[in-house]
Amino acid sequence: MRSSARSGRPSAAAVGAAAVAAVVLAALLVWSLWPSGASVPPDFGSRPRAQEPAAGSSFGIHDDAPGEAGNTSGPPPEPTTLRVPRVSLDARVMGVGVQDDGTVEIPDDAEQVGWYRYGPAPGALAGSAVLIGHVDDRTGDLGAFAKLYGVRKGDDVTVVREDAPPVRYEVTAREVVDKDRLPDEVFRRHGRPVLTLVTCAPPYDRERGGYQRNLLVYAVLAQKNG
Repeated sequence: MRSSARSGRPSAAAVGAAAVAAVVLAALLVWSLWPSGASVPPDFGSRPRAQEPAAGSSFGIHDDAPGEAGNTSGPPPEPTTLRVPRVSLDARVMGVGVQDDGTVEIPDDAEQVGWYRYGPAPGALAGSAVLIGHVDDRTGDLGAFAKLYGVRKGDDVTVVREDAPPVRYEVTAREVVDKDRLPDEVFRRHGRPVLTLVTCAPPYDRERGGYQRNLLVYAVLAQKNG
């Protein structure tokens, strides 16, 4: 999947519109991951809003807070690995930017995950840190983010970072949205910190450019980090 960006910020429509061009077999493989009779993964929880208080947090989080969890000065270090142990997700993370055509870069390897480096980094005390990954690839093999379909509320998420302690999150919500209705706050740079994981969701329509929806998983900073 890809997303377009202007002035360093991707548009909502293009994030879903350029979902990986998977073959029909890949779509069927992904479909088999969901509960019997379900056309899309079920939503749960409520999307973290920018102005919600971080109840019980020990980090003193507030709008436009500088620094990172456990460190109040300087930018957060770059992420290197994403882990969600309960669903056996363990993927290498690489920074991605914007291509010449205005779309956000996505790793060619479906087993890797892209961190949108023009937004907040995981561990930042404000804004939405976005990790984008493939649900499948052109050969029909499932991608790393196909495992997001199995996450549950309360699942532990760990982001390993370069030259810094890992930062821990807890899954609070998941939702499926139409590709042209991606919430604006997914790429926000202010307000309550959140880790946002983005991938593709059915239906798959080859004539309309591939997957027609996006699956979004939200996780907030765990109360104890580092």
